[in-house]
Amino acid sequence: MTTPLPATPAPTVPGPAPVPPGTAASLSVWPASARLASRGDVAVGGVSLVEAAERFGTPVYLLDEAEVRERCRTYLRSFPDTEVVYAAKAFLCRALLRWVREEGLGLDVCSAGELEFAVTTGFPPDRIVLHGNAKSPEDLETALRLGVGRIVIDSAWEIARLSALVPHGARQKVLVRVVPGVNAGGHAAIRTGTDDQKFGLSITDGSARHAVARILGQPRLELVGLHCHIGSQISTAKPYLTALRRVVGLLAQIRHQHGIVLPELDLGGGHAVAYRPGETALDIPSLGARVRRELATSCAAAGLPVPRLTVEPGRALVGPAGVALYRVLAVKRTGERTFVAVDGGMSDNPRPALYGVRYAPRLVGRRSTAGPRTATVVGRHCEAGDVLAADAAMPGDIRPGDLVAVPVAGAYHLSMASSYNAVGRPPVVAVADGRARLLVRRESLADINGRDIGP
Repeated sequence: MTTPLPATPAPTVPGPAPVPPGTAASLSVWPASARLASRGDVAVGGVSLVEAAERFGTPVYLLDEAEVRERCRTYLRSFPDTEVVYAAKAFLCRALLRWVREEGLGLDVCSAGELEFAVTTGFPPDRIVLHGNAKSPEDLETALRLGVGRIVIDSAWEIARLSALVPHGARQKVLVRVVPGVNAGGHAAIRTGTDDQKFGLSITDGSARHAVARILGQPRLELVGLHCHIGSQISTAKPYLTALRRVVGLLAQIRHQHGIVLPELDLGGGHAVAYRPGETALDIPSLGARVRRELATSCAAAGLPVPRLTVEPGRALVGPAGVALYRVLAVKRTGERTFVAVDGGMSDNPRPALYGVRYAPRLVGRRSTAGPRTATVVGRHCEAGDVLAADAAMPGDIRPGDLVAVPVAGAYHLSMASSYNAVGRPPVVAVADGRARLLVRRESLADINGRDIGP
């Protein structure tokens, strides 16, 4: 399989050259099981996309179970003796929780809702990490009630608040999220390693050291390590190595100041994936080897034992396993621009509107002999920014009724979806071994209306 990979370029950066749709290279960012089929169809997990669209309707999301499982195994092979936890914010459903649990991964959640959902599905609470820059009292109370394994402290306010909630005679294991001063990530909206954003406590200004001292003074909190997450869609290992050195430096300062050696270090996630053919790939096995080597070297130089390492992939596990299917509703040519409007949009994938990500949609279900035309694939919503794929290579004869597939759709699509314009969220269908099964049903108008209790 293709290892989880590369950064999404900013909208102003030229993209890779178009790849002819009828070639194997055109499926390079698709799940490893993707195969070109007859009459322009594509099969994923042995399931025809055309048949899936007919059976489940559109829009619909397909999730390749084998791809998810193999990506979990890639991480475990690449990071031996490491706690690999899945970042649930990328996408969360009961079947996916079962897959990652069976593959031996832990879980990273960001709210009481995600936590309760996971635990009631059978996920072991002691293998769950709770994050969040502004955890509510309900978040903290739920975490303590359910016995969450780790809580990541993100602000000084949280220390006393959490300590007051821990029952008498108990201790809660915590980590401190630190900001290492590393600028990395595919877009300003997803860079979290610098001091000018909302997450974590700065190493540079001393906030992290101050938080450590306060936690050590709380008998109901057990500080077990440090955490950092420097951003998302990071395509090279270098920023992780820089962050690692700085966090190990803080571990050495903590030992010098307090005489304790913290046993854990969580390096977060943010590993980039390729959204379009031709984009550079991040080699996860290479990343694992370099991170572990740097950790050993830095700890040896500081005279520290090597702490237990944790990594938190999310997008890199489920993003490339997902394919979104849409039906074309209209084609409009305005001057030199062609707009292809589909029956989904920013309600099921807000990422292009939020930070200008780029995709490589393709026509499926019929062979076209027309030459390619640069088109903008847009959604059905009443927003000019409702764009799913800008400057996409589509057949010149694209027409209403055609089926369009968007690969790399497994992460941060449905997890950030809405019911804007009262358009229900699409269903999720698992594909494996030639079979398709519904995981999450389509959101109906009755679902949307049912929340409104009237005057």
